[in-house]
Amino acid sequence: MTINRGSWLVIAGWLVAGLLATGHRACPATETLRVGSAAIEIPADDTMDMAGGIHPWKAKGAEAPLRATAIVLALGEEKLAICSCDVLFVQKDFVDPALAKIEAATGIPPQRVLVHATHTHSAPSATRVHGYQRDPRFVEGLATSIADAVIAAHAALAAHPDCRLRYRLGEESSVGQNSRILLGDGTIFWIGNRDDAVRPTGPFDPELPVMAFETADGKPVATLFNHSTHCIGSREGGKRSPAFYGLAAQELEAEQGGHHVFLQGASGSTHNLTVPPAEMVIRIKEAVNRARITATPRPVHRLDAIKEPFEFRVRVFDESAEEEAVKGYCSKRVGNEEAAEGIALVFRTQRAEIAPHQGETRTTSIQTLVIGDVAIVGVPAEFFTVLGLEIKRQSPFRHTVIAELSNDWVGYIPDSRGHELGGYQTWTGHHSYSEPGTGERMVATALNQLERLHEQLRSEGRQQAPEQGHEGGVAR
Repeated sequence: MTINRGSWLVIAGWLVAGLLATGHRACPATETLRVGSAAIEIPADDTMDMAGGIHPWKAKGAEAPLRATAIVLALGEEKLAICSCDVLFVQKDFVDPALAKIEAATGIPPQRVLVHATHTHSAPSATRVHGYQRDPRFVEGLATSIADAVIAAHAALAAHPDCRLRYRLGEESSVGQNSRILLGDGTIFWIGNRDDAVRPTGPFDPELPVMAFETADGKPVATLFNHSTHCIGSREGGKRSPAFYGLAAQELEAEQGGHHVFLQGASGSTHNLTVPPAEMVIRIKEAVNRARITATPRPVHRLDAIKEPFEFRVRVFDESAEEEAVKGYCSKRVGNEEAAEGIALVFRTQRAEIAPHQGETRTTSIQTLVIGDVAIVGVPAEFFTVLGLEIKRQSPFRHTVIAELSNDWVGYIPDSRGHELGGYQTWTGHHSYSEPGTGERMVATALNQLERLHEQLRSEGRQQAPEQGHEGGVAR
């Protein structure tokens, strides 16, 4: 169920009143896990410029609401919050004030709240990129919805004072693929004809972890799931939509109960190129349900988080080489010279805006949350899959989830080889402007956070023995 902004305050009042009436106090961290969840609709209308393409466009209605969906976990005085938003990106200039509002209302500090974008390409614009500007009306409503969703979820903790976590590392290997395909002329596929495709240039991550939070008697409270394909594709074109992942989440919610929170994985280099959107919804729902049915209980003895600043530099670029790369690809692949020039002009304009800032140092953040023996790494970018997989491979935690587009947005972050190969994700623009090597440094920072959090787990004697249960082998 989605709560409108006006009504959640009444619900929160009932919950708090009930809590006070029963004399309930916070449970010790060693006893019970409390879970609250909520969904708030993000206001949007047909007058807003839509994001997700090269040029702006206008929607005609919505096939499903855009939402900010939040889950709050509490273990004694320890709390964590995750808020997933049906938008293309979030940025720190409006996320940080929302975090301050959340802290004032709930006491949860900003480092323990992860704000995420599902990356739907069918929502109004929340940032300057390509041929469109940010819509300030949409951003204002989005920021308010983020805060309201977490505050409402926090209020709902009182309704679920004794919960458990069940976890399963599921899989969905048919929705998505590595989309940076090497073409016969040595370029990397973006759009247009790919009849001369040679081979993919990187991996695809089919993992679909599911975290099912339930009451002690098995009633669903919230389900978190993660997968790593660009969130492009809705059943009804030309309308606002949470796209296939968001549609799956809302339908699962109606069918199974409990709010469903989707986290986008490292999908900067992966897209669906073959499966119709309606079928993608079905396949994602089935994969989530398979994992949930077979999920096994995981103890939650600890909730922890690290969020730290991360500095990077704006790349220095060669204008003539950039122009040649964009114009050369589009002239050959887009279809007609007018369309190719229209795209080239968009990139030319972006480079002109970025050029005065070449070499500048900028600051964003990287965050890691720990829920029992599950770690969630939040990176502020469209992260190449190979980088996300490297974090998973080296993580000291048995279960590691990558959540790209978290807390901020700094464009595409390719690996060094991706920069060498070129392609749309590396062409300079507001969508891609960090210097090569930034991705590997983000991986190193995330691994450092994971090691420090895991060392605390070891020092507290809370390491857990390996268990069977992954689809096809040992659970990660």
